Amino acid sequence: MSVEINIPTFLQHLTSDVKVVDVKGRTVGECFADLIKKYPQLKARLYTKRGRLLKSLNVFVNGESVYPETLTKPVNDGDIIQIVYVVIGG
Repeated sequence: MSVEINIPTFLQHLTSDVKVVDVKGRTVGECFADLIKKYPQLKARLYTKRGRLLKSLNVFVNGESVYPETLTKPVNDGDIIQIVYVVIGG
């Protein structure tokens, strides 16, 4: 099963300017694990030191938010995952 992850512009320097990465997995979490195998430096930009997904991230599959089941959300062959950072502050 092949899923695409669109890499946001501000993370592309960590993927040698690759914009779309093909990954394998049955869930968003498995796809992220495969992405990190290919680009280990992304781990610190996606997860906390305790291994939890950063709260400042929104994840979309085929344009729909997968919150709150983000990492356990099933994906299908041909799906597209988008990573979006949420601007927090006031």
